[in-house]
Amino acid sequence: MKYPDEDIKVGSCIHEYELTGEKKYLSSRITGLVSPIMNSSSFLLTGFSGLEQQYPWISIPFLTIYAMVLSGNCMVLHVIRTEPSLHQPMFYFLAMLALTDLCMGLSTFHTVLGILWGFIREISLNSCIAQSYFIHGLSFMESSVLLTMAFDRYVAICNPLRYSSILTNSRIFKIGLTIVGRSFFFITPPIINLKFFHYCHSHILSHSFCLHQDLLRLACSDIRFNSYYALMLVIFTLLLDAILILYSYFLILRSVLVIASQEERHKSFQTCVSHICAVLVFYIPIISLTMMHRFGKHLSPVVHVLMGNIYILFPPLMNPIIYSVKTQQIRSRMLRLFSLKIY
Repeated sequence: MKYPDEDIKVGSCIHEYELTGEKKYLSSRITGLVSPIMNSSSFLLTGFSGLEQQYPWISIPFLTIYAMVLSGNCMVLHVIRTEPSLHQPMFYFLAMLALTDLCMGLSTFHTVLGILWGFIREISLNSCIAQSYFIHGLSFMESSVLLTMAFDRYVAICNPLRYSSILTNSRIFKIGLTIVGRSFFFITPPIINLKFFHYCHSHILSHSFCLHQDLLRLACSDIRFNSYYALMLVIFTLLLDAILILYSYFLILRSVLVIASQEERHKSFQTCVSHICAVLVFYIPIISLTMMHRFGKHLSPVVHVLMGNIYILFPPLMNPIIYSVKTQQIRSRMLRLFSLKIY
């Protein structure tokens, strides 16, 4: 004969067993993610925490931005390549900038949109290291191109008679190779070093993509070489480039103020407006993200993820718009291109 108390006891035991089994499964899953399996580790990418139900809607503006980044920079490259009158040093450097922005967009769109569409949640260590290599290399490359464009403006305004003899095609090609070498060669040692670290902390990244400093935060190995090397690299690339760009504009300003004609001054300043906007678009997100990591640790993780995406996407999105609006030669060729497509 069965008593009600026995049924209750049996039911509670079964329920307790199920809960215990579920806890063990979750525990084993978490342990699998955070255990120090080094080279075979996977990392969890961070999306907009708490907004998972809205991911399909959030993906729409991100998809639009990526489409604009890819189409805008491809259009700038196409116009410069197909228009013989734009085969000049200034536009060759602009093509380098557009190519850098295009690659920056391509380096992150698969993880950012993959999270929002539910295709990607984890990333392997090797893929993470490769992505961080390209993100940081392309950031240094953009800084180098902006410095080269500042030098181009300095020569054009301060020494116009020797402009074509200084910036020859062969010299521009060598400058391009130097930019690529400078951007990707010096970041190789710390990036390769990431492969040999033990990752024993929680394998949860701070962004929708991989960054060098994010992986350092999760490592339990000796990271002093990477930390000091990365700091010196930032000082001797991004900071040094910013100082040299400011100095070049000081020389340009001094040269322009000597010009007697107000119209000539205005014309000289107009040739620099696009470049100044591009410099601001690049450096303001970097400074904002750095300040937020330093002083904004109390902010919501969503804010950190959003600022990380702005840092990656804002320059590639805005540069084609800036140069299409502010540079008369690019604007007229693009209008002609659109008119041909319409008719």
